[in-house]
Amino acid sequence: MPYSVSRRAILGLVTLATAVSSATIAAAQSGEPVKVGVIIAQSPPGSVVQGTQIKDGLEIARDMVNQQGGVLGRKIELVIEDGQGVPEKGRSAAEKLITNDKVVALTGEHQSSNVLAEIEVAHRYKVPYINTNGWSDVIREKGYPEVFNPSNYNTRVASAMAEVISHMGVKNVLAFAENTDYGIGQAKALAEFLKEKAPNVKFRYETLDRAAKDFTPAVLPLRSSPPDMVINIMLPPAAYIVMNQLYEQGVAPSATTWFYDGAGIADYPDFWANVGEAGKNMLSFGLYHPSMNIPEIGKKVGDEYTKRTKNEPNRLIFQAADSLFLIVDAIKRANSTDPAQMIQALKDTKYTGTRGTIEFSQKPGYTFQQWVEIPYVTYQLTEVKQPLSKAPLVQEPGKPLDTSKLAR
Repeated sequence: MPYSVSRRAILGLVTLATAVSSATIAAAQSGEPVKVGVIIAQSPPGSVVQGTQIKDGLEIARDMVNQQGGVLGRKIELVIEDGQGVPEKGRSAAEKLITNDKVVALTGEHQSSNVLAEIEVAHRYKVPYINTNGWSDVIREKGYPEVFNPSNYNTRVASAMAEVISHMGVKNVLAFAENTDYGIGQAKALAEFLKEKAPNVKFRYETLDRAAKDFTPAVLPLRSSPPDMVINIMLPPAAYIVMNQLYEQGVAPSATTWFYDGAGIADYPDFWANVGEAGKNMLSFGLYHPSMNIPEIGKKVGDEYTKRTKNEPNRLIFQAADSLFLIVDAIKRANSTDPAQMIQALKDTKYTGTRGTIEFSQKPGYTFQQWVEIPYVTYQLTEVKQPLSKAPLVQEPGKPLDTSKLAR
């Protein structure tokens, strides 16, 4: 009897495995699309402008892949959910995409608080998660094997900003940080790097509510005692409000106070429409500039974006496109949409994307499964409504800041 039961069990498992395999083959042969889950902000309080950019970049990448026959003979389908920049909404969206829509991977998210909520779901279901634009180091420090980061990270920005501040010789610096994991985390990281790279700088930061509409209580005291530099660590729309109020009160940018954007907002398509004169002479940390040398696939993505929108591409277009390209590359190398096989393939990634060759570090901490050597630049906006292509580069990738190029 034991032998008979064991034999039946084995036959049952073989039958089940054969059925699953047959179903998988049938799905591929039938041309069913490969579904990729996308969570972005399509409504407030999330950054809708970021969400729109991510969607544009993903759609360009999807179309490029599908025009070449898709992956494993199947087309890519983007299944989009609105995370609203609210962690609970992002968590629910991730749950729905995985359990109801049966997506093979998640991507698109662009706000750190939401990423932190969503990766808990991806980790629980062991589904690949490509972090498109969550900068918080805590995302990496979780050490989740499902999460891969071709996006920027707070430590990278904080280190770059500290170097710029050191080279500029400013002594009194104030940062306005939004009250999120991203904002507070970056402000704290900047404080630590300044202790190392510019110990004589007096630095402090104030946390502001990203949902607020008026920041004059924080701005007005600066009129009588302006710092040498004000740093923005906030996303729109709050960032735009802060910028306008700093300018209206004569604080920054001014002859005595620099304004430095550490959130990468200067190349958003609605930037100039919202800030006007307040953006002139602003310094900006950037992850893309048209003068950068990028791979051929990056040029194709950028050209297609310009063709579709009549706008210059920005970093989010490239980050989004790379997120999907990485998923497709993993499926190809794994020859499967099985999550475990995709995750293993992602660990072994060496893929030339839109911004360079992407590889993921396995070192624990803020570099875990992170593309560590993301190229960055510093540029300055010297004219109102100046397109990014005309903004002078004051720091090229891999080079120190050239203070002789700074204008006031």
